[in-house]
This record gives sequence, structure tokens and C-alpha cells, in this order.
Amino acid sequence: MRKIKELERKIGYQFRDQELLRHALRHSSYVNEKHMKKNECNERLEFLGDAVLEVVSSEFLFFEYDTMPEGELTKKRASMVCEPALAFCARDINLGEYLLLGKGEEATGGRKRDSVTSDAMEALIGAIYLDGGFASAKEFIHRFILNDLENKKLFFDSKTILQEIVQGNSDEHVSYELIREEGPDHNKSFWTAVKIGDQIYGEGEGRTKKASEQQAAYQAILKLQEKQ
Repeated sequence: MRKIKELERKIGYQFRDQELLRHALRHSSYVNEKHMKKNECNERLEFLGDAVLEVVSSEFLFFEYDTMPEGELTKKRASMVCEPALAFCARDINLGEYLLLGKGEEATGGRKRDSVTSDAMEALIGAIYLDGGFASAKEFIHRFILNDLENKKLFFDSKTILQEIVQGNSDEHVSYELIREEGPDHNKSFWTAVKIGDQIYGEGEGRTKKASEQQAAYQAILKLQEKQ
């Protein structure tokens, strides 16, 4: 109960029906383990939240980019509400900490798994929509998903952006080097360094090699921006 209140404070929304919030946090592994009914996991709320998110993000893009053609808008929306993007937003509120997971999912790092936290983010949107209506869900989406998009773009496209920055300013080559990996196969963490020429400019850690490279590239961009 204390954790539920903590999450409500974090997101700035108080549920009239607390069970809806618990429902949004209930992963299928927990439901299976507790022999609950299948529909008591958060998958149906995720389905609903996904639809609400699509409407709100579409409206935002429609007005934000008033001359952009439909095809470009579709691509932009897909990048904003994809699994890594939603997982990134979920990390901002430490959503993984509040999830109800089965022991197996817990043991294999489910709290930090992008697929789990991004689904929970959509379920949370669905729960807010049912509890407080469209306006409340829209406010949450604008505050936690559609905020700070430039920085998020920098993070998601960091490898591409870093390559462009380096190519535009020097003849140096960008390379990524796996420094170390830890953990069993089902729950690994990877650490990668990014070099510009022979010099290390950033290091990143992630659940996949690609994620650790993205993080390293992001750190390198921040370092280059500081130098300017």
C-alpha cells in the first residue's frame, strides 16, 4: 500500500479506484503464480492504454508539425511510442520497482526488462483513462512521455547523431568496444566504450550490447556538447 501511494505521488495522480492501479502493475507471471484469473493481469489495460497513447501522440504531432506529411508523422509517432522509448519513460518514474512479478520473472531481471516496463507504462495509461477520463490520461502522457523529446531523440538516435557530429568535424573514426559483461545468459549486463579515433569519449551499460552502445554514444554526445 505504501508503494502504491509513493507511485501516485511520483506521477501526480491519485486513483479513485486503487484496484485499477494494482491491476496495471500486475504482470502475467504474478497472476499465473498466484493462480489468479488470466484477465487479472495488466494485458487488457495495456491494450487500452496503447490506443489512448496513439490518439494523444497523434494529436500532439498533428499540431506540433503542422506541415509534415502523413507518412513522416506515422514514422515519428512510431519512434516516440516504441518499446525502448516507453521503457525509457518508465525508468524516469522507476515503474519497474512497483510491478507485481512472479518469482521467475523477478529472478531473470523483469523489473529492468524493456518489454515488461513499456507494457506496464501502457497499462498505467489505460488505468488512468478508466479512473479519471481522457483528460487525466492525456495530462499524464504529455508530462511523462511527450516531454523533453529533443533529449529523448538524442538518446534513441545517439549512435547516428554521434556519427554525423564526428563526420562533420573530423576524419576520426567512431568505434565501439565491449569492455565487459556480467551475469548469467538470461540476465546479462553489458558495458561498452565508444572511441573517437583512439580516445574513449563515453561508456554505457545496458541489458543488450546495442543498448550499452546507445548509452555510450549518448554520453559521448554530452561530452562533445560540453566541449563546445
